[in-house]
Amino acid sequence: MKLKKTFTLCSLMMASVSMLGCTGQDKVTNVSTEQEIWPNIETGIAANPEMEAQIAKMLANMTLEQKIAQMIQPEIRDITVEDMRKYGFGSYLNGGGAFPNNDKHASAADWIDLAEKMYQASIDDSLDGSSIPTMWGTDAVHGHNNVIGATLFPHNIGLGATNNPELIEKIAAATAQEVMVTGIDWVFAPTVAVVRDDRWGRTYEGYSEDPEIVKAYSAAIVKGLQGAVDDDFLSDKRVISTVKHFLGDGGTEGGDDQGNNTASEQELFDIHAQGYVGGLGAGAQTVMASFNSWNGEKIHGSKYLLTDVLKDKMGFDGFVVGDWNGHGQIPGCTNGNCAQAANAGLDVYMVPTDAWKPLYENLIKQVKSGEIAQSRIDDAVTRILRVKMRAGLFDKPSPAKRPLSGKTEIIGSAEHRAVAKQAVRESLVLLKNKQQLLPLSANANVLVAGQGADNIGMQSGGWTITWQGTGNENSDFPGGSSIFDGIKNTVEQAGGQVQYNVNGEFESKPDVAIVVFGEQPYAEGNGDLDNLEYQRGNKTDLALLKKLKKAGIPVVSLFISGRPMWVNAELNASDAFVATWLPGSEGDAISDVIFKKQDGSINHDFKGKLSFSWPNNPVGNQNRGDKDYSPLLPYGFGLTYQDKNTLADDLSEKSQVAAKLEDLVLFERAVKAPWSLQLQSGSEQQAMTSSRAALNAVSVKTFDKDVQEDARAISFNGKEAASVRLMAAFPSDLRSYVEKAGQLQMQIKVDQAADAPLMLGMQCGENCDGQFDISKQLKAANDWQTLTVDLSCFAEQGVQLGQVFSPWQLATEGAWHVSIAKLSVTSAHTEDATVSCQ
Repeated sequence: MKLKKTFTLCSLMMASVSMLGCTGQDKVTNVSTEQEIWPNIETGIAANPEMEAQIAKMLANMTLEQKIAQMIQPEIRDITVEDMRKYGFGSYLNGGGAFPNNDKHASAADWIDLAEKMYQASIDDSLDGSSIPTMWGTDAVHGHNNVIGATLFPHNIGLGATNNPELIEKIAAATAQEVMVTGIDWVFAPTVAVVRDDRWGRTYEGYSEDPEIVKAYSAAIVKGLQGAVDDDFLSDKRVISTVKHFLGDGGTEGGDDQGNNTASEQELFDIHAQGYVGGLGAGAQTVMASFNSWNGEKIHGSKYLLTDVLKDKMGFDGFVVGDWNGHGQIPGCTNGNCAQAANAGLDVYMVPTDAWKPLYENLIKQVKSGEIAQSRIDDAVTRILRVKMRAGLFDKPSPAKRPLSGKTEIIGSAEHRAVAKQAVRESLVLLKNKQQLLPLSANANVLVAGQGADNIGMQSGGWTITWQGTGNENSDFPGGSSIFDGIKNTVEQAGGQVQYNVNGEFESKPDVAIVVFGEQPYAEGNGDLDNLEYQRGNKTDLALLKKLKKAGIPVVSLFISGRPMWVNAELNASDAFVATWLPGSEGDAISDVIFKKQDGSINHDFKGKLSFSWPNNPVGNQNRGDKDYSPLLPYGFGLTYQDKNTLADDLSEKSQVAAKLEDLVLFERAVKAPWSLQLQSGSEQQAMTSSRAALNAVSVKTFDKDVQEDARAISFNGKEAASVRLMAAFPSDLRSYVEKAGQLQMQIKVDQAADAPLMLGMQCGENCDGQFDISKQLKAANDWQTLTVDLSCFAEQGVQLGQVFSPWQLATEGAWHVSIAKLSVTSAHTEDATVSCQ
């Protein structure tokens, strides 16, 4: 297909050109060329006839069962070392929140031990007849973020603001080294989504709304992870990289995670494929298929995109791996049965649940029946073996004996943290600086306030130790620093005074207040928004800013977020406003920029420039180059200390979102902030901080109902009274929901019933609760149902709905096994409650 192709002037520029020359005000220059939409990508990797002959020889000696095993990628929570010995899986992974021995605080030695055992089992041919080494894949997306003590770099949205590909390569190289310390071969990065709607919950995984940065960064991070093709490509200090997610995940309608991208084919290439031009050109060996659809067709099942475009036209000779049970979303497929994905060009099925076994068996049957051609299987396995050979897995020592293995001093090393601190400093974007308030004098009385000030988990965001980034405390980040840590150290060294109070209380009136606030951690799906208004309906942070301003205290706002948000009111209430994005484990580096040196000179100036346009309303997302482009702040904006302030104090605070009371979602795919899931058995209590938690009489684990880990299986064994509840440190006011006849709503399924009450409850403190036995309302086993109870029923039992600490609880003394999927407080009474007040 030959079409005329148009580029913006900025998309033709080299990455080294400053973004300041590429604002939305630029005129578009059309450059027309007659060429294929999809070019063949030159990687510089020379053909190796000897290697190909060796692969062909191996393939000829493999059984069908051995070949299919190479295409199956299970997860460490759902297989054992003996499973690896029996089947010889080509690869395996740890998902977000999965750890060796299911221990969140697993040591580097624990990671190495599991890697070594899996490797040795894979080359043991006593059961499966195969000695092909397996490989371990992990989501190291902003450092080795699953491992306690690792260096956590800013998330991609912050890195985009640095516009520094050389820095990105250093970050990737440091990440590769920390990964290799734990014996892991393969990293699921970089994400090269070009985000077009900031309501998408994965916005922070994207570098920019524009493909120019994404293309340059993709090449840089692949080079940093794998090494340069003409230098130390896949050496002992490098890992296999994965460019993801192919294709168009950042352009779904409405910012809907795993939704539909309706771009034309030309737009698909010009906007969404540029990260693959950069990444594949740098020699990326694997590509991950995307959850989303393109014009209604799921990518995991698209032969045109996976085979015709990626492999044939673009010339990709590595392998395509699926995303978390993504094949099961193809119409007509399930997690355990999907021939269409293989026929479309998927080479490795990521099947992280117990569906791996039926999938393995069904693929064998489908090849024997002719539903999947033997040639397609041979092509997939050839690609897998090619990548393993290029990575030297047949020649390298086992994971425990590799050069970097076990060198724990590399994880979180001073050298790597220095790179992360540079990235933090360069990623900060100064949006407002009234009367040149910044930089601050460190020899001052400084008040530090806000939930994010001393919260490393919050500043690190999702994909941090746990999948959603929730359930973490500062003690989970040894070697890391909070934003408050840096401020305190800077001010005290200069002889100033620091007061810290989350709520902004102070003993002596400060010279300045630094308020750190923003979004709570989230990851894919859970971060999707209907609109970009910050704290809609619950303006607690705005109230804090206004309180300080009313007291005559200059206010510096440090805004933690995974995307630009509509914060006009917060901007108005701030004298200076800094977008810090999600800076990671090195929060102290922020003080290097916002404070002067003791001699009054600038320490580090602001360098960050917006790689995402800042919205002027909560519903109308705009991107550089759009028609009638009129954001509040354009792409490329970012003040330095030499610039005058441009934002006024009278920005419109009128929201375009219809005023209504929205449902209060407590749990949907994950527990929503500010709540956490707590288990209690007798006098013991435990917070659920990973994919599984257990006490004497109760246990909880995640599982897939519709999408990844969107449900919780709760097992009571009847040994003693036990409960599972959502808890928060501060109470929530639910009175407005009572006025609307609101209800507590729960999706639940009985897995095993017991001859004992199952109590659904709500708590407002000690000796302040209400509960109802729901056992009689529950349907037979394995049927999902929605139960509702009027909030007024809890009020009648004495629950003070203005101060609810636990909006949901299940408790029993019996051996109930149930699953829950969604919990919410509804904003309106839609039907009769299924649980009676009586």
